[in-house]
Amino acid sequence: MIIPNHIAKKLLHLLRGDTLPASSVKHSLIEEMIAEGIIERKGRIQKTLSIFNKSAFQTYLKNKFGINDLEQYILTIKQENVSRSELVEISASSKLKKTRTFKGFLTNCFSSIQATINGKLITLNPTAGTFLFIYDFESFTIPRDVTIIGVENPENFRYIEKQKYLFENITPLFVSRYPQNQNRDMIKWLLTISNPYIHFGDFDFSSIGIYLYEYKKYLENRASFFIPENIELLIETYGNKELYDVQNYNLIKNKIEEEKILHLIDLIHKNRKGLEQEILINKKPCPKLKT
Repeated sequence: MIIPNHIAKKLLHLLRGDTLPASSVKHSLIEEMIAEGIIERKGRIQKTLSIFNKSAFQTYLKNKFGINDLEQYILTIKQENVSRSELVEISASSKLKKTRTFKGFLTNCFSSIQATINGKLITLNPTAGTFLFIYDFESFTIPRDVTIIGVENPENFRYIEKQKYLFENITPLFVSRYPQNQNRDMIKWLLTISNPYIHFGDFDFSSIGIYLYEYKKYLENRASFFIPENIELLIETYGNKELYDVQNYNLIKNKIEEEKILHLIDLIHKNRKGLEQEILINKKPCPKLKT
């Protein structure tokens, strides 16, 4: 059992010698402590609660919940960012509260980039077949001339070397949207830097929606959508009709102001096909990045 914070606060009042209306503290834990003779309930009509045995009260919390300091328990459990070690310290259980112990995001690059993390210089240059995971992204900074490329699909992120021909006119740092539950960390980081962001995903309504609602919404003019110059030929040749049939254009149609995306949407409607970004892996010859 986990003691809810609002009940813990009521228990703290009792521990400090206060008397509370019984109607204000309704919980199975209170009934157990009354049955154990730790808390006393008095009154016929207006029932009140008070601690009958303070020593037994503290022993009960320690033995059943691992709580040595009730006040510290309350302060810690309400924190937004709390470590599992802190939870163990206050309650002997790391599962007391749901925590994100695996924050951050993956990065990749095909040429060395000098960066700073926690005030120390580092070189971003993963060996082929490996990625660099940035955990302390709050202190992670990169040069201003680096362009962030947000990659939707894992295979494109894995094989960036085979897509180098697309990005020869910029210095790119690739960041992975996968797994998606790390995405909010990436957004938080992007909002702390001024580097341009290019969204590199599929060429369909779903990907356009991801770009608009997850990135453009926050980054505004700093964000753009990757569209190769030969996109019409690629959609005609390699497009997937199912990507068009199963996706809902109505979710995005009133949110678009960028001419090149409107043109992409026209091409998708014209061909009644969407295109997966994996087609760009080592698909030479192909024009360079158009931004």
